[in-house]
Amino acid sequence: MTGLNIGCGNDIRSGYINLDKVALPGVDVVWDVSQFPYPFENDYFTTILLINVLEHIPDTIKVMEELHRICKPGATITIRVPYWNSTQQATDITHVRCFTEFSMDYFDPQKPLGERRMYYSTARFTVEAVHVWVCFPHRCYLIKNKPLCKILLKIAHYLSNIASLIEFELIALKPHP
Repeated sequence: MTGLNIGCGNDIRSGYINLDKVALPGVDVVWDVSQFPYPFENDYFTTILLINVLEHIPDTIKVMEELHRICKPGATITIRVPYWNSTQQATDITHVRCFTEFSMDYFDPQKPLGERRMYYSTARFTVEAVHVWVCFPHRCYLIKNKPLCKILLKIAHYLSNIASLIEFELIALKPHP
């Protein structure tokens, strides 16, 4: 298995190592991801998922550095988190961090924030895409259309709860061994 599903909960995926800090049915590895280092070799995974996990972990930079360490060059990392001014972010008292569409730019040397702040971290990723989830009371919709995402996010800065979740697709930048 070359995929890692971090904080899987009940979302058990085949072809992935399913990791959670609770020994639920289907969890392959029980680990608290706020404890470092993670119990995996360097350059191991080709795909990593963090679905509604990163907002619960106090040290975002350390998590990103661990993800960078354990993924292969060119690996894909998908991170889904509540948008900073959504009710999903505000409602859950276990959230310790907020995210906007620019939050992962600090790890991308091609982005203005990343270019100016490369001293924050050694982890390097390309922000391949930013998607928006728009949720209604009983259904969520993933919006991948780039122009529509930009419009929704501009509106969401001024009106809360337009964007419910934000999803980053990152590519690991590291030299091939």
